[in-house]
Amino acid sequence: MTKAEFPTATQPLAAPALGEPYLLTPGPLTTSKATKEAMLRDWGSWDGAFNLVTAEVRQELLSMAGVQDDSFACVPLQGSGSFSVEAALATAIPRDGKCLILMNGAYGQRAAKTLDYLGRAYLTLDKGDYLPPQPDEVDALLKANPDVTNVFLVHCETSSGILNPLREIADVVKAHGKSLIVDAMSSFGAVPLTINEIPFDVLVSSANKCIEGIPGFGFVIIRRTVLEAAKGRAHSLALDIYEQWLYMERTGQWRFTPPTHSVVAFRTALEQHASEGGVAGRLARYTRNRDVLVAGMREMGFKTLLEDRWLSPIITTFFSPEHPNFEFKRFYEELKSRSFVIYPGKLTQAESFRIGCIGQIDEHIVRQLLRAIGDSLEAMGVDMEQTTA
Repeated sequence: MTKAEFPTATQPLAAPALGEPYLLTPGPLTTSKATKEAMLRDWGSWDGAFNLVTAEVRQELLSMAGVQDDSFACVPLQGSGSFSVEAALATAIPRDGKCLILMNGAYGQRAAKTLDYLGRAYLTLDKGDYLPPQPDEVDALLKANPDVTNVFLVHCETSSGILNPLREIADVVKAHGKSLIVDAMSSFGAVPLTINEIPFDVLVSSANKCIEGIPGFGFVIIRRTVLEAAKGRAHSLALDIYEQWLYMERTGQWRFTPPTHSVVAFRTALEQHASEGGVAGRLARYTRNRDVLVAGMREMGFKTLLEDRWLSPIITTFFSPEHPNFEFKRFYEELKSRSFVIYPGKLTQAESFRIGCIGQIDEHIVRQLLRAIGDSLEAMGVDMEQTTA
């Protein structure tokens, strides 16, 4: 797809295939026709042509992260994003190290659970459902705990939709001489995150998020000095980032059977990403999607979990209306029958649901969604004027 062919703000995106709903989730998400068509060919997993695709993908991801030399490596890994997060934690954190986990949702909590499995020491700063960790809090914890070796932060915590203050926290971590691990699963590709702006050591993301590929693999962008120090550190054969990197450098191949169709689809998605204007272009579309969504939902009477300053352009959490006829499962099915799939909430203290702003959707589709929400509420007998959303 060339830049001229990419839909503009006034040109609606094409509808998904017949019978397919729009996936308004933080990934898997609605993909383009071109990305789907890329999977119609079979590829040999050790074939030179496929190896070239892998090499191109690795280099494009490094470029997106602002890497212009050989100080970092990109290591793709089979499986979901959580596979890559676990592999990155086991690689970056020494066995006798200690990690400060900054958490405000399910994915920070998952990192802590992962370290329990790995037997790594850690402490946490848990901000609950809707508040970001603050740089001064991180600074105080690092001063009080000089044995901390690594800091872990989820950039966009999709259980709430919050976009955490990564840049400010990264500066604090760097000032203390600690190693920063960024879970950029739901931000990389749509929110600027380059090594010249954010001094990270490890960044983890996935194929089926803001670059708009399909599930099948994640990837770790990691400082080579960190990687080289990790020999023999892994707890798992399959999740050994060091050995995966070594094998790819030597042969150009994946150690074990790669998700060939996912990788090739991802290369096509990368081409579309570039045609849209890269990270800046994607951020503009997602931000517009969010703004139209939030304005329309508030006009109907819904309330967002987060204040405007913390709203990410990735996904937004809305409180469920307090009305006797509102029940999420029914709401979900009503929307699905109108070709929209949303996510349930993940809050611990209040009923909620989440709507994603990413994937092959634009403001025209968001406006269709808002009409579908209004129709669904009417079908359920939910009068928003008689609720406290």
